[in-house]
Amino acid sequence: MIKVNNNLIPWGKGLTVEKLLKENNFLIHLSIVKINGQLINKKSFAIQIITDSDDLKIIHLTAGG
Repeated sequence: MIKVNNNLIPWGKGLTVEKLLKENNFLIHLSIVKINGQLINKKSFAIQIITDSDDLKIIHLTAGG
């Protein structure tokens, strides 16, 4: 299990940040991700592996006015 924004969700081997974002309908270019408190560079989303028991914070930016 991993924790995403304080919610426990199932973890799978080979899970990347990009895959997690896509599976949960986040727009990659509007997302900010921290894993265990460390900010992840957007360029690394496709290769950054999420390990079992990681704690992720995902902020999805929106625009409005």
